Amino acid sequence: MTHQHAERPEDHFTREFWDERYGAEQVWSGNPNPHLVTYAAQLRPGTALDYGSGEGADAIWLAQQGWQVTGIDISSVALEGAAARAKQSGVEATWLQADAFEWTAGPTYDLVSAQFMHLPRTGLVRLHRELAASVAPGGTLLIVGHHPVDGSHTPENHGSEDPRFTAEDVAATLDRADWMPIDALTHEREWIDRDGDAAVAVDAVLRAVRRG
Repeated sequence: MTHQHAERPEDHFTREFWDERYGAEQVWSGNPNPHLVTYAAQLRPGTALDYGSGEGADAIWLAQQGWQVTGIDISSVALEGAAARAKQSGVEATWLQADAFEWTAGPTYDLVSAQFMHLPRTGLVRLHRELAASVAPGGTLLIVGHHPVDGSHTPENHGSEDPRFTAEDVAATLDRADWMPIDALTHEREWIDRDGDAAVAVDAVLRAVRRG
């Protein structure tokens, strides 16, 4: 999801908003998210769910590594573009349109990834539970977001309530009897902000493995 303002906070989470946003110029860099690359590179390719896939960079990268990927996003426009980019890259993926406020877990996957999903707090907690329910035995859950100390991603920058959370927040929703290990990390990384200036982002990174 993007960092653009909506006219009203609630508009920021609608299919219409994101269809319009993705109908213009390319939103993202086209590069996979770095935490996904770091952790997925340690895994044997299997089935993967990329939630909030947007323009498809993460899903395409996973497919290039040999994963069987399903990408889900609220925007059908984004998914059409992602499918076209996947075809240009010589890989295939399954693309599904779904609203994060309504989506529920179905099939399970060896890897479930959600990178920088921005939702109201109650919707985010619900989504995290559904994502956890989508992980197969022995599979990996990877959730990455903006940490509360990250001053570059405030409610004012998102046109909504505070999108930030800690990895410990996500870990608290998991039953430790079902997951081992659970890694709740805070990670700093360099990035180029919206003004083109070098900045430091602070990410919350949750990596958990469901017991087999």
